[in-house]
Amino acid sequence: MLCFEQMDYTQLVSLLIAVGVIAFLYSSVGHAGASGYIAIMTLWGLAPTVIRPTALVLNILVAFIGAFQFWSAGHFAWRLFWPFALLSIPAAYLGGYLQPSASVLRILIGLVLLFSAGRLIFRRGDPPEVVSPSRPTAIGVGAGIGFLSGLTGTGGGIFLTPLLLFFRWAHIRQAAAVSALFILVNSIAGLVGYFTASHSIPSLGFVLATAAVIGGTLGSHLGSRHFPIRTISILLATVLVIAGLKLLFTK
Repeated sequence: MLCFEQMDYTQLVSLLIAVGVIAFLYSSVGHAGASGYIAIMTLWGLAPTVIRPTALVLNILVAFIGAFQFWSAGHFAWRLFWPFALLSIPAAYLGGYLQPSASVLRILIGLVLLFSAGRLIFRRGDPPEVVSPSRPTAIGVGAGIGFLSGLTGTGGGIFLTPLLLFFRWAHIRQAAAVSALFILVNSIAGLVGYFTASHSIPSLGFVLATAAVIGGTLGSHLGSRHFPIRTISILLATVLVIAGLKLLFTK
């Protein structure tokens, strides 16, 4: 596995560009890009133990920007958000605190990437009518997603958004707005949990921050104001499938 200190100038520049592009594409649909950052860093050969916290750092930055953009565009619904977030925050902290073995972590991340790819390929259209989930259902679902987000280094949006659309709990842009803030709070909780377990934050996260912020700002601005997403979804899914299969079937 490649570590940050071993990267040459060309590798670092190409990684910066890739992170910026991922942040742009994901933020345009209300996500922060964790699964994309994981895919890119995996393709670049970085270690899973570096990938997870780095993805969380970038996720926090882009999710903050995205949440603000979608909120300012009038798509956020607090009544839909808080039941999902209530138990997801402590659950994400617990997931971030736990440290599975490297082989288990590779399998978990690989499955997350393939799940995300499938969600992007089979994205549904905007539901004509929506109905609010019951509070116990939303709270339970939020707790499960929060734990998985902390464990894998994602913000949980790749799971929450398709559920909101599949069960017709929200319209597409409303789901994006809710997911953006959900990703933010769970990424923070997951990173705090990781840090509490006596782990330092990799310096790579801070190096890549500028690219993520620039890409996230541009993408969320366009995405919150009717940016088309179908072609972007297919391109992202291709990257995720390649990286997911690499994690699952290579040593």
